Amino acid sequence: MGMRTKVRKFGNSLGIILPKEAIAALKVQEGAAVYLTEGPECSLRINPEVKDFAKKMALAEMGMQKYRNALRELAK
Repeated sequence: MGMRTKVRKFGNSLGIILPKEAIAALKVQEGAAVYLTEGPECSLRINPEVKDFAKKMALAEMGMQKYRNALRELAK
């Protein structure tokens, strides 16, 4: 599913407007929290907030830091 939107200026920041199709796919509404996570090749993933998501992300980041050398070798 590819959707196009533009980066726009909001005050001193930049932002994007999510199309209604993206909002429906994420199953979020106004005021909902979403998380942006890095993906391969300069991409980002948008994930809606789910129970314990922040805790799971913190654990994943700790694991990636701890095993970063092994993960780097596996990625080759």
